[in-house]
Amino acid sequence: MNRKTYNKLIRDKIPEIIKKNGAIPKVSVLDEEKFKVALKEKLVEEASELLEAKTNEEVLNELSDVLQLLESIAQNNNTTIAEVEKQKEKKKIERGGFEKKLFLEYVDEP
Repeated sequence: MNRKTYNKLIRDKIPEIIKKNGAIPKVSVLDEEKFKVALKEKLVEEASELLEAKTNEEVLNELSDVLQLLESIAQNNNTTIAEVEKQKEKKKIERGGFEKKLFLEYVDEP
């Protein structure tokens, strides 16, 4: 038998999918603090996958993962996506958005 180690947060139905494919998963349940950390780690993983996405379909797939993780992180930090949206708009008013496609190369400081 060949063992592949993952040590990462997975979606709820993944153990059943693994079993259906004839493999045996070892799964544990995280406590709240470890879950919060794992959600953030998973967000970084999905953001990296988004960076690697080539097609519009791949981008859409990764964006859906990122959005679901953002929703879960918000919920587990006693906030809502609506509150995140409100904060996003506040920051956009204060600092602008990304419509101009600006790329800061450097700053000469005195």
